[in-house]
Amino acid sequence: MLKNVPSILSPALLKVLMEMGHGDEIVLGDGNFPAESMGKNAVVIRADGHSVPELLDAILTMMPLDQYAEKPAALMEVVPGDPVVPVIWDEYRAILKKHGENPEAVEMMERFAFYERAKKVYAIVATGETAIYANILLKKGVIG
Repeated sequence: MLKNVPSILSPALLKVLMEMGHGDEIVLGDGNFPAESMGKNAVVIRADGHSVPELLDAILTMMPLDQYAEKPAALMEVVPGDPVVPVIWDEYRAILKKHGENPEAVEMMERFAFYERAKKVYAIVATGETAIYANILLKKGVIG
């Protein structure tokens, strides 16, 4: 055990967060996100049984977002015609604000554009999140 490290962060996830450099990206994928097929060139970490909000909160205690990027976080927007209203996004914005990040600096990406970007990330965390449209991409910043 280590002091001041959220217990939800597994050794594998901590290692990845440490390995990532400025500008590297990580996806926290919901339970429907195709983590293995999207992550063929990334580190895929299983976090089954955990929600995206609790992981996002823990990660942001350790990792700042890129202050040089206009929108250092991204969400998959709702497919046109889909009646879903992702209320989890409000929770994400509250978590961003809690950690001193701009809750409005979030890019909304079309589904397949999000998938294409996800294919290039450093890591994907496959969660047990049951909310749909709950995927979030984060761009790592610097500590200065």
